[in-house]
Amino acid sequence: MHPRKSSAPRCRLAACVPSGTVVALILVAGDAGHDARAEQPQRRNQHSLVPLPETAPAPKDNITTPMKVELGKQLFFDRRLSGDNRMSCATCHVPDKALVDGRPRARGASGRELARNTPTVLNVGFFSTLFWDGRAGSLEEQALGPIQSRDEMQQDIDELVTELAAVPGYARQFRDVFGRPLHKQDIASALAAFQRTLRTGNSAFDRYLAGDKDALSPSARAGLESFTGDAGCVRCHKGPLLSDGKYYRIRIGRGDKGRGAVTGEPGDLYKFRTPSLRNVAQTAPYMHGGSMETLDDVVTYYYRGVPTAPRHRMPLDVEPLLGNSFSEIPDVVAFLEALTGNPPKITPPKLP
Repeated sequence: MHPRKSSAPRCRLAACVPSGTVVALILVAGDAGHDARAEQPQRRNQHSLVPLPETAPAPKDNITTPMKVELGKQLFFDRRLSGDNRMSCATCHVPDKALVDGRPRARGASGRELARNTPTVLNVGFFSTLFWDGRAGSLEEQALGPIQSRDEMQQDIDELVTELAAVPGYARQFRDVFGRPLHKQDIASALAAFQRTLRTGNSAFDRYLAGDKDALSPSARAGLESFTGDAGCVRCHKGPLLSDGKYYRIRIGRGDKGRGAVTGEPGDLYKFRTPSLRNVAQTAPYMHGGSMETLDDVVTYYYRGVPTAPRHRMPLDVEPLLGNSFSEIPDVVAFLEALTGNPPKITPPKLP
């Protein structure tokens, strides 16, 4: 099958969530007995996978501090952030569920089912754009979106400022942290600061990157070889998040216009951002519409299920891996499972 011309990088396999400048760490998958086989795909595509930085970068006007993080954590768990005082950020981003809700599609105000799957906020501080369609350019911009959305938390932001300012504990904390009476932008800044601390670490893959070649099972090492080689997953899933932060049309969904609804550009219609694969084994179901239940479903789709005819008469950015063996699928899944790192410990705070 001849590749279609596209200005976007070809993404042949994407388990579908821009990484910073990091010294590239070229992977050698497997032990000495597999070196030659592992190095050949590396020479072909020259893509690399790198460790996750220790801390997420913060803008100069919102430096991360312990007091600000604690305030943001309280807000994250506070149901007063919704119009009917029934929903908090943690309602959809559940700490015990890898900060997703486990549903195919999120539930908004009054339990209404929304159009998209809840993305995890694990490691979200390393992304430069937020939401499946990239409509927010920072965590500060993202933070107030669900709060004010008519479909999600339905809270008028000015009313929220008044409500929180009337709580002595919050009034004192906001003044101590920001040096002024409570302001709506300070709500966003505190929530963003807390989310930047939600980093995972010490996955089997991280230990492998650090030099422990036994950290990955033989199956996971074989999956890594496919991931960085013939399957081409690394073309889109690369960098510390295993995401290039770009947008692709893969014919999954219910007519959701995706990135095109944000930019208004016809070429962006039905495109969605490459998700991060870190802790992906804990964030089922998958795809922006939650249409796939397991990682095996996802990988199998890219091996055989991608349609050969474009939808909406628009070209796709992926192709089925028709020349690859089904026997690779369990190994790729084993590698994806090896990306599960220790989640941050989040104890629900005492609210003012």
